[in-house]
Amino acid sequence: MTEMEACSRALELKTVPSRVDSGGTSLPLDPGADPELRDLLRTEQLAKVYGMGDVAVRALRGVDILVRRGEFVAVMGPSGSGKSTLMNILGCLDRPTSGAYVLDGEDVSLLSKDHLACVRNKKIGFVFQAYNLLPRLPALGNVMLPLLYDGDRKMSDAMARERAVVALESVGLADRMAHLPNELSGGQQQRVAIARALVNDPSIILADEPTGNLDTRTSAEIMAALQKLHEEGATIVMVTHALEIAEYADRVIYLIDGRVVSDQVHASGIVELHNGSGGAV
Repeated sequence: MTEMEACSRALELKTVPSRVDSGGTSLPLDPGADPELRDLLRTEQLAKVYGMGDVAVRALRGVDILVRRGEFVAVMGPSGSGKSTLMNILGCLDRPTSGAYVLDGEDVSLLSKDHLACVRNKKIGFVFQAYNLLPRLPALGNVMLPLLYDGDRKMSDAMARERAVVALESVGLADRMAHLPNELSGGQQQRVAIARALVNDPSIILADEPTGNLDTRTSAEIMAALQKLHEEGATIVMVTHALEIAEYADRVIYLIDGRVVSDQVHASGIVELHNGSGGAV
């Protein structure tokens, strides 16, 4: 059995939560934990350093965050605060230099690139500022992509199509399935991206500046769609530079110089901090 197959098998069986030690050995986290009650995402002293010696850049410096199932959390901070680095690690696109990142009961900090790819496809839905849709595929084809690229895929093309149709219907695009991206408005393209993030029924949705390319009215429509998903039980972590967008979240985590300096229940609690940092992206 290959590592990718083993990863897929473990995720399907939803095995006892585990942790990987420095030697690559899987260790139990909490054998008695109820999977529905566990914290979904947790980082412990997360650090990321680029380069070495005098030119080393410490992008993250001991970041501790906790996201529970069903929460909607916004991440804010000025330019260079470490937001993008944190999101890359949370999305299993990069690995930390040190510290632990536990996602859905498994410490993914030390997993191989193949195993990280498996986790990304099975457990994480991405929504990007630039939509990242393939221009030659219609909305339906773009939403089907995560299912088609599943290395352990067991569903038929018909079933994959049916799931993509349901995802597009859930974001109000039942009448736009055959349209190419350049035939859709910016807001519609972002809703296609949200449907694509949903199609694999991920554990968490990571949204990186989801309204960054949109006008005020369309931004409100996209946030209403994300809010609806949240109300239906989705767990969402979103990076944004706009306080009015962060207000949709249950909590706002604020980073400065790679450290968490604030973790507030409402965006209003970080207005002074945000304005003091210049309110930069």
